[in-house]
Amino acid sequence: MTGKRILVVDDEPKMRELISLYLKKENFQVVTAGDGLQALEELEKGDNFSLFIIDVMMPNMDGFTLCKEIRRISQKPVIFLTARGEEYERLMGFEIGADDYIVKPFSPREMVARVKAVLKRTETALETAGKQTYGDLTIDVEGREVKIEHDTLSLTPKEFDLLVYLVKNPGKVLSREQIMNHVWDYEYYGDQRTVDTHIKKLREKLGEKTEKYIKTVWGVGYKFELE
Repeated sequence: MTGKRILVVDDEPKMRELISLYLKKENFQVVTAGDGLQALEELEKGDNFSLFIIDVMMPNMDGFTLCKEIRRISQKPVIFLTARGEEYERLMGFEIGADDYIVKPFSPREMVARVKAVLKRTETALETAGKQTYGDLTIDVEGREVKIEHDTLSLTPKEFDLLVYLVKNPGKVLSREQIMNHVWDYEYYGDQRTVDTHIKKLREKLGEKTEKYIKTVWGVGYKFELE
């Protein structure tokens, strides 16, 4: 992970300085921006960032809007920072493509640990290269692309990781806790309905032909099974 570039976007100079200090201690390259517009200016110079750390509440362009803009050109992981920890806000962040959520105030060491965990999970997924076909589904793990026959689906990073986890465990019933711990890569203390929300969105995008592959096991969780 040494040398990976991270874009830190926060309107508080002291917060940017603190995050940069701890990331640089771990040999990350850090670029900072004071708001979403400045962040987009950095992105225009080239999509060579490995991860984005974005504050939710910022002037000019908030973190959610910035994340949507980033997702137009990049599928690199996004970690949100927020001074609030409401469930609806976390769910909204995950739905638009966030990979993790950190509530302020936070431990800088924990922040670094989460950055490493997200990057490790991303790298692990890329190591499982090649295209895999499941019925009408074709999943390109390295290219992070999913197709139904010849149509490419537009999945968020979390939806993609969730689908890959399910298909790698065919016929196995996975509890919501297992899914949270694997896909989100840390113990999640919030409502496990986050999994249900992502399953619902994923089924909608898969459509009638392939949504049936994801089975609900009432009272337990979900499993991937070809008919």
